[in-house]
Amino acid sequence: MAVHIRLRRTGTTRKPAYRVVVADSRAARDGKFIEVLGHYNPLTDPPTLKIAVDRAQEWIKKGAQPSNTVKNLLARAAAAAPKA
Repeated sequence: MAVHIRLRRTGTTRKPAYRVVVADSRAARDGKFIEVLGHYNPLTDPPTLKIAVDRAQEWIKKGAQPSNTVKNLLARAAAAAPKA
């Protein structure tokens, strides 16, 4: 089973919001998923982004492939996260 980390569209017509999910690559865009990692709302100013970066890294270590958009969002979320 090929697992991808990708965006799942929520919200209404012309007001999109997205969830960052781990899903089987064969599942529909808004279909069945394995785990929700966070959410992204591009319409707020500044855009709202909350992702569990540690969980995403665990999935990537297990072989999950992030989409190009999710790669960019993970980089942005990791840069904004407080350093421990």
